Amino acid sequence: MEQAQIINVLQQAVYTILMASAPLLIVGLVIGLIVSIFQAATQINEQTLTFVPKIIGILLALIVFAGFIFTTVSEFTQNMFAMINSMIR
Repeated sequence: MEQAQIINVLQQAVYTILMASAPLLIVGLVIGLIVSIFQAATQINEQTLTFVPKIIGILLALIVFAGFIFTTVSEFTQNMFAMINSMIR
C-alpha cells in the first residue's frame, strides 16, 4: 500500500465526515445564533436557555437529513470495500 493511497483514503474519510456532520452543525449554529441574538435583545442571561432549542433543532435535523447522512456514509463504505482489493496488492 503506497503513501498516496493512504492519503487518498484519509482525504475521503475527512470529506465524508464533514459532509455527514455539516447539516447538523449548521442547524446548531443557526439556532445558537438566533438564541444569542434573542438573549442580547431581551437581556436574558440564562446559560441553559440555548440547550433545549438546540437539542430539539438538531433532533429534527437528524430526522430530516438521516437519508442524506446514511447515503453519504454508505457510499464511503462501499468505496472502501471496493478499494480493499487494490490496496492489498
